[in-house]
Amino acid sequence: MDWGIFALRLYHYILLLSQALAVSEFSIGTLLDVIWLSIAFVVPLLFWFPGRRRNKVWFCILELLLGGSYYVHSVIDPELTSKADYLLPSLTMGYSLTKQTLWITPVVVFIPFSFQSYLRLSWEQALSIGTDNLLFCFIGMWASFVAKAYIQKNTLAAEVERQNKLLTHYSAEVEKMTLLEERNRMSRELHDTLGHSFISLILSLDASIALMDSKPAEAKDRLIRLRTLAENNLDEMRNIVHEMGEEEESSLIKQVESLAVRFREHTGTPLTLSLPETERNIRFEVRQAVLRVIQESLTNALKHGKASQLHLELQFSESDLQLSVRNNGNPIDKLNYGFGLTTMKQRVERLSGRLQLLSGEGTPAMTEVRCEIPLKGVMPHGEN
Repeated sequence: MDWGIFALRLYHYILLLSQALAVSEFSIGTLLDVIWLSIAFVVPLLFWFPGRRRNKVWFCILELLLGGSYYVHSVIDPELTSKADYLLPSLTMGYSLTKQTLWITPVVVFIPFSFQSYLRLSWEQALSIGTDNLLFCFIGMWASFVAKAYIQKNTLAAEVERQNKLLTHYSAEVEKMTLLEERNRMSRELHDTLGHSFISLILSLDASIALMDSKPAEAKDRLIRLRTLAENNLDEMRNIVHEMGEEEESSLIKQVESLAVRFREHTGTPLTLSLPETERNIRFEVRQAVLRVIQESLTNALKHGKASQLHLELQFSESDLQLSVRNNGNPIDKLNYGFGLTTMKQRVERLSGRLQLLSGEGTPAMTEVRCEIPLKGVMPHGEN
């Protein structure tokens, strides 16, 4: 739009220049008119030029002083027989109008009255010329409004495009993080569940191999139970997949009891329980974290500690759930957080809980896993 207004202004001054040169004889007056026109055209452009300079206040002032004075001169000068109007300069100043140059609007209306008496124009004729100037000034203001709206639209479109790119990038990052979190969750579930199950299977297979020659009937019975354990492991894997898509309510105490029964049956290791009589209605994530901590603790007690006795205690307070798994296995000389312990710790801390591993020599030696998980907004099981 700026270049269009510039072209109209250029056309106006070319027209005035052609009128100045159209006189029959070239004179000093003609030379002065050409210089005057050149100054009136060039000097305002020192303050406003499309894409380079935007001091519109001084542009309007100089356009009015230099161009307006030449317009009055061209109307009064008897040698300039072809009379030009002041419509295009009025449009240009209207396009460049600012709050500091609003006074120019009434000035372009009263310009014709400056030569009214000289040309003996009627008030109606002078007012008609001034009204035309004002009309073109308003057209310039409207063009300026359209140009600003177009620029704002393009700026907004560019910003929307930038925001869309950011949202696309953010969405890709969220999807990547979600997939990574789901992969980590799957690896934790597989490690905690399959690790516990395979330890039980290995211990039972070792016992069955030892009994194969001396007590084949008992070895056969153990193998039959191992087959049942393998089927249970398969069912548990299916349950994991099901639980990932559907977080259904179930009893934590019953799950702990079932886990203890399978552990005693397939490892032959005594495991005593101390469970609360009433259960709290807890979230799926808390229930899963407790079960995985129990499984990992039992597995580590047999695999690393060679424990022969274990005790599990679970209780609820007003504000949190407390779990303790103790065993009489070999004490831990140097605590090393492998994948299993790291996964347990991350599970609990993700729920704003705390996990501790205590181990020391004594009579007898004792290793204990303590876990505390806060319960937020829970109620006794079965209440509404």
